[in-house]
Amino acid sequence: MTIVVFGARGSVGRQVLSGLQAAGKPVRAASRQPSGAFGSEVETVVADLERPETLDRALTGATGAFLYAHPAGIDSFVATARRAGVGRVALLSSALVTRPGAEHSPIARRHRTVEEALGRSDLDWTFVRGGMFARNTIGLWSRSIRTEGKVRLPYPDAHSAPVHEADLAALAVTALTAEGHGGKAYTLWGPESIALREQVAAIAAALGRPIAVEVVPEQVAQAEMAQSMPDFAVTAILRTWAAAGDRPVEISSLIPQILGRPARTFADWAIDHADDFR
Repeated sequence: MTIVVFGARGSVGRQVLSGLQAAGKPVRAASRQPSGAFGSEVETVVADLERPETLDRALTGATGAFLYAHPAGIDSFVATARRAGVGRVALLSSALVTRPGAEHSPIARRHRTVEEALGRSDLDWTFVRGGMFARNTIGLWSRSIRTEGKVRLPYPDAHSAPVHEADLAALAVTALTAEGHGGKAYTLWGPESIALREQVAAIAAALGRPIAVEVVPEQVAQAEMAQSMPDFAVTAILRTWAAAGDRPVEISSLIPQILGRPARTFADWAIDHADDFR
């Protein structure tokens, strides 16, 4: 009954691991560098989805697996999982695969490749397609908040619906432990459409001190964002902000529908991650 969590050190993976433990499920943490990070009570194994020779040990005796999208290793994963008798697989995918022009997005293509490989298999798969991660704001804004007490934005009134990584993890845990989720793709946005300047205000409230918003040209923001994330990710985020404008964007009601509780808001996320901005 062991469930393997690949990328168990990741922001979503580690919450999937703890969620499965809380549900009383035997777990195996798979990571490129486990280094005892999961505690003595968690079985750990060195595994890399892009190194097929590491997968047998990770999947032997497992009945389920959580994984991130790694196109280079997905065919080996599918073959090894079938040999090992793995039944359920929950994939952390991206909402970008559902958007117009997805074929032109490197992020969407990456996730679509993995979805298609799992879809061709006889594994019992569930896709958890995350929208805009609230956690992106750590990479985007934490340095300037810590050092200058400000955030530079080209589109301060642009809306997004940030999703808490804990909600993505909870949905994946449910897909791996409850019936009725096989063959389904869940696109998960946050529960509220909130302007970027309001997100900054939520972080300020969590910190208990003001944070200024400085409006800058897109090229200035692009150069600053490129210091903390790849160019393709910067381009995707800026395009999303520009397209959103000051109009409300799509939100999700999946968490209350499936889990029977409210989804976590951005203000909840800001409180949970206040230390990342101090």
